Amino acid sequence: MSNRACLPDFEALTSQWSLLDHAQEWSEFSQVSDQGPHQWTSSVVFEGMHCTACAINIEEALLSVPGVISAQISAASHRGRVVWSDDQTQPSDWMKAVAKLGYRTVPANDALANEARREDARKMLWRLGVAGLCMMQVMMYATPVYLSDPQDMAPDMVQLLRWASWVLSLPVLFFSCTPFFKTAWLDLTQRKISMDLPVAIGMLVTFVVSTLGTFEPQGLFGAEVYFDSFTMFVFFLLMGRWLELRLRDQTAGALEAVMNRLPDAVHRKSNDGEWTLTTLRHLRLQDVIQVRPGEAFAADANIVKGETQVDEALLTGESRPLLRKMGERVLAGSLNLTATVEVSVSSLGKQTRFGQMVALMESASVSKPRIAMLADRVAKPFLGAVLLMAAVAAVWGWQFGPAHALMVAVSVLIVTCPCALSLATPAAMLSSAGALAKAGVMLRSLQALHMLAKVDTVIFDKTGTLTQEDFSLQHISTREGILPAQALVWAAGLAQCSLHPVSKSLVRAHPQIAVEHPALENVKEFAGQGVQASWRERVQPKGVEIRKELRLGSAVFCGVPPTQGDVLHACLSDQDGWLATFEFAESPREEAAATLRALDAMGLRIRVLSGDGQASVTQLAERLGILDAQGACSPEEKLKQVKLEQAKGHCVAMVGDGLNDGPVLAGADVSFALGQALPLAQSKADFVFMGSDLKPLVATLMLSRKTLQIVRQNLVWAAVYNFSCVPLAMLGFLPAWLAGLGMACSSLGVVLNAMRLSKSIHSEM
Repeated sequence: MSNRACLPDFEALTSQWSLLDHAQEWSEFSQVSDQGPHQWTSSVVFEGMHCTACAINIEEALLSVPGVISAQISAASHRGRVVWSDDQTQPSDWMKAVAKLGYRTVPANDALANEARREDARKMLWRLGVAGLCMMQVMMYATPVYLSDPQDMAPDMVQLLRWASWVLSLPVLFFSCTPFFKTAWLDLTQRKISMDLPVAIGMLVTFVVSTLGTFEPQGLFGAEVYFDSFTMFVFFLLMGRWLELRLRDQTAGALEAVMNRLPDAVHRKSNDGEWTLTTLRHLRLQDVIQVRPGEAFAADANIVKGETQVDEALLTGESRPLLRKMGERVLAGSLNLTATVEVSVSSLGKQTRFGQMVALMESASVSKPRIAMLADRVAKPFLGAVLLMAAVAAVWGWQFGPAHALMVAVSVLIVTCPCALSLATPAAMLSSAGALAKAGVMLRSLQALHMLAKVDTVIFDKTGTLTQEDFSLQHISTREGILPAQALVWAAGLAQCSLHPVSKSLVRAHPQIAVEHPALENVKEFAGQGVQASWRERVQPKGVEIRKELRLGSAVFCGVPPTQGDVLHACLSDQDGWLATFEFAESPREEAAATLRALDAMGLRIRVLSGDGQASVTQLAERLGILDAQGACSPEEKLKQVKLEQAKGHCVAMVGDGLNDGPVLAGADVSFALGQALPLAQSKADFVFMGSDLKPLVATLMLSRKTLQIVRQNLVWAAVYNFSCVPLAMLGFLPAWLAGLGMACSSLGVVLNAMRLSKSIHSEM
């Protein structure tokens, strides 16, 4: 039997995969990697996975393909991230390598992936139903033999019941057990091992011994049959796997529910004014599409006809429906609530805020915390040890009879399968990640969630993090001969090139600047300091062109002596020196004080590191009750302070707006970024709040601690289960059917325990 014979429609799948070798198709499931030239990072889903050993085997198969640089596969989410070089390999090459192991690769977020999963679930339910029906009938035939004395039933009647049990076991063997046998056969042909191999061996040995007992009762293995045990543990294993799949879709599936929020197809207006149904990959900029109530917007767009209310809670954290009129912008992934509208597409795919958010979640869904990687490394050697223990148990039990020895070995094979161990960490982590995604908190990696539970120091940026994002311009001071209005034009022009909260306030103070489009050249922003650019302007009536080298930012950046006082300000200078100072009024966020009190109650130490002047930083710290606040910090100084904290043994979380805090966000043990306007793809933060406030911070910290607690509980339960049941199985006190029930219940217990995390964050927010 060839490997390809195990895969239905292998040639058809090969043909489908070859379509993905065209470069224009890559952008649908891949993006250019920043690791080197010609490199792509692809997000895919693997069908047919059941365990950590499956994930390890897939990773090994991918890495064996020339041109595949790295591969990360999550056994819990069944998702993977593959980095490959387009000058050495194509997607079909590494997809075929995976197919030889018996797994199918589907581009992530593809409509076919969801349909294939539903089809697999239906097949599993049919297999479970057949096993359950046959199990009940076999138990009916076995019950009289168990309850009666040997002389109460005629030998012919006993033999008839055994024959009937054998016939009823055939559908279980050839239909219900197919997934286990298929994977086991591929394991043997590929010289690999997964958790299905010992289970399949146990199933086959039990059926063969029982068949010999039925047709050759005087043979080596005697007349004892175990059809009831065979059908029962197949039923229990399938029941556990089916329930585990359903529970996984409710936990880790919460991530995919968010990622698959966009519609599969949309109604697009053609050139003749007719509406045609088209897929998202065929949408182009400026296309006009129709969005009906209850549908999600497929792209960032502007409304060209109609008005409606939209739900942007997932993207912006705003829980109330928002009115959007003609000419206003709507975001991909937001929901249309009340009326049909026509919109013109302005951004697609990875360029939308939703696309950037999905990229974060895809990264989280395939990442592995160190504790999970340790379990992965243990899983395959442990499976080898299981086979060895089963062989030892069979040799030791042979003295009590060959049939007894083999059934003891079967019990060991089944009961020691480390499914619960491999699920202990990823089930809890992905449950938390799904809950965070629903609450508007995007997670970059699961390791950050594990690390967050150990944090003892939280450092905040000030402007835009502890203070309101909206600052009101209070006063403009200018040098002699410069009008305040002219200074504001220059400052707002430069401010358009920055996402700093003060810059946005300057733009709001002069809204016409967005229409005027000043002639700026050589624009450059210095993180935490300011913006500089060359300003060209033609002065009427003579049409003389003037050129200024402008700087907007801190006093030091603009070469101005620092001003005294508590007022937040920004300076403007040109090649001749100081031009203007803009003073703003700022106030703490409404939720800042309550958030800081909650963090203090959790035993966390709080610091503020800000680039603003020490006076204004001290004033805010006193209002919020913060004892340790340092101003005039450059990005380099902030990073230095974080490193000093880490050198003292502290685990540091950094909370900033994600713009000027890139180095310190990357250098902290865990980092949070706020800010709706932040391009998520450029963020260095581990957690990104889609909303504009600090409310999720405390809930996320508490959830991380609960997650680590659940992980420990799961690991302890898995260890206790295996170490307690192995001796019982080896001594013959654990029949095969009970071993199957124990294996299924241990995995279910781990997943059910992890599910408690999916509701934790909502109770805290």
